[in-house]
Amino acid sequence: MLRRLHPNQPDSFAFTDANQAWAEAQMTKFPEGRQASAIIPLLWRAQEQEGWLTRPAIERVAEMLDMAYMRALEVASFYFMFQLQPVGGVAHFQICGTTTCMICGAEDLVGVCREKIAAKPHEISSDGKFSWEEVECLGACANAPMAQVGKDYYEDLTAVRLGEIIDEMAAGEIPAPGPQNGRFAAEPLAGLTSLTAHAAGREALNASVGLASTQSDTLKRINGTELPLIMPWLNSDDRGPALDPSASARPTTLAKARDGGPDKLTKIKGIGPKLQELLFSMGFFHFDQIASWDKSQVAWVDENLDGFKGRASRDDWVAQAFSLSGSSVGGVK
Repeated sequence: MLRRLHPNQPDSFAFTDANQAWAEAQMTKFPEGRQASAIIPLLWRAQEQEGWLTRPAIERVAEMLDMAYMRALEVASFYFMFQLQPVGGVAHFQICGTTTCMICGAEDLVGVCREKIAAKPHEISSDGKFSWEEVECLGACANAPMAQVGKDYYEDLTAVRLGEIIDEMAAGEIPAPGPQNGRFAAEPLAGLTSLTAHAAGREALNASVGLASTQSDTLKRINGTELPLIMPWLNSDDRGPALDPSASARPTTLAKARDGGPDKLTKIKGIGPKLQELLFSMGFFHFDQIASWDKSQVAWVDENLDGFKGRASRDDWVAQAFSLSGSSVGGVK
């Protein structure tokens, strides 16, 4: 599909102070002379700030990364995640129209968008809230048909449910992303036929949906009100001075796991068997312990994870543990 810059462009672009600091911190992830590797996160941050990716924003990011404008435009025009034209103020729906979704009803979803949003792709609805387009495969074939809205997937959709989602968003509500038919993730529609021991607690949100919900990140765009983003590789905060380990606080620990045994902490992304054993040795056995950590306690844990420093903030253990603790009843889970 041909993707071009919109004919109507603003005169200039500048990151907010907070987003400028965030962007500069992202650039430090890469060796000197390789800052161009930060092109995708910086373009995404610019899009979240403005709602869509303007030519001045693309050029500003190119200047920051010492790239030719054309190189930055090549990236922006290649990926469908970047919107090169204005979009709805509340949500832009990307309907997957590739084979699996098409067979399972994507054309009906497109019909709903034409009826409730606008007759043509990339047109903004009369109330200014929504826009839509059809895109190529988004990789959720087991949950077809589906749509992407910002950072989130709405899966196992029907025409009726998509219409309801649009109405809910128009009313200021935030429908939970993920499967819309009661599935936990991508298990068989008829239920699990293997790994049935994992069926318990499926009423909890899966990791992706849980993070979006607990962080109130669904439908949200960067607007300067976000909590500071910790940069473990800098040991600093994008809105303040470096974290002082001496000012951090050790979380409450347990001498041993509660009755029923420890939780399976390896369910948290970023925690493997070795790191789980380290956490057990430190006195952290349960999801609700981790979910209760405040910023200073996370900083303490990051500093004391020998061989794994920075992991707690990098992978946002607190949000993940909060989601998992809802189905935690004691014992290995």
